Amino acid sequence: MMNRLTVVFVILFAGLAVLLFSDSSSRIMGLKQDEFGRFVTLLPFAAMLGAGILASRRNLGDSLRQMLIWLVIILALATAYLYRFDAMTIGNRLLGGLMPGHAVVVTDRDGDQDVVIYKAMSGHFEANAEVNGQTVGMLVDTGASMVALTQEDAVRVGIIPENLTYSMTVTTANGITTAAPVTLTELSIGPITRRNVPAMVAEEGKLDQSLLGMSFLGTLSSLQMQTDELRLRN
Repeated sequence: MMNRLTVVFVILFAGLAVLLFSDSSSRIMGLKQDEFGRFVTLLPFAAMLGAGILASRRNLGDSLRQMLIWLVIILALATAYLYRFDAMTIGNRLLGGLMPGHAVVVTDRDGDQDVVIYKAMSGHFEANAEVNGQTVGMLVDTGASMVALTQEDAVRVGIIPENLTYSMTVTTANGITTAAPVTLTELSIGPITRRNVPAMVAEEGKLDQSLLGMSFLGTLSSLQMQTDELRLRN
């Protein structure tokens, strides 16, 4: 009796796991995600009914106890399914807080994906970008017309400062300075990738941190800044 119930419970748990980690636009066993969710939700009712019938052969107390166990299981599974998006949001927020600059990919109820960057302890939005295959910490700056690299970050991504021509006049937090125009072969924030991105390299010591400017941000279809998160949509 209990072995059968254990098998049913394992199957239900597996179904819930499939729902949590599957793409909302994909089909599961030929069913849409909501249809599969309803199918999984109905299974405990059938199992509870069968368990109640078998238990009733022994005594009323065992029957009620089995029915109560399955009622708790049903409520737990239904709650986990209904609030799966909220649980994922909490998990992503925790990940973003523990790993500042980490880009978190979230899927909304319509199946659309956003890259979310959470505000750092400094009060600014900072992102770990992949530039020419190297990780570069950048400050998101919608006021910067172009992506801007410090000399140190430029060297890290394979740019030789001595070969640059500092022909651009720019205004930074440290005052007016000159910068050299460059083209970045590839720049990525999470799964969002752009190639041949216009950028500039500031003179040595004139820029405290590399900036993620509008030459990248302007290519996005959506850029939404909220109180503590920045959402980017490809």
